[in-house]
Amino acid sequence: QLQLVESGGGLVQPRGSLRLSCETSGIRLSYYRIGWFRQAPGKEREGVSCIVPGGSTTEYADSVKDRFTISRDNTSNTVYLQMNSLKPEDTGVYYCAAVWKIGCSIEVREFRDWGQGTQVIVSS
Repeated sequence: QLQLVESGGGLVQPRGSLRLSCETSGIRLSYYRIGWFRQAPGKEREGVSCIVPGGSTTEYADSVKDRFTISRDNTSNTVYLQMNSLKPEDTGVYYCAAVWKIGCSIEVREFRDWGQGTQVIVSS
């Protein structure tokens, strides 16, 4: 049974940093594409970043390029999202998701399995 558990969220001031973790179990992570998504209050869930199964290719939403970095450690079954220079508009619940596919996509419909999310609040 595939499980994904996010952690690392919290309250941070603008221009601060957070690192989110997505721990997976029940799968061989190296076979899976992983994505990070977020949902702000009253808004639809949107794609933030993705990473291919081997880790060689990543993709980012324009709103987070050059500020966020996705990485994966297949030996520890964990995917990370390093978030720097945070802005109030980055506030939301952050989810990781997995799908057994090659390539990268940050389209919500491309992913099958989801974690429960971790809250990120960027505020002074």
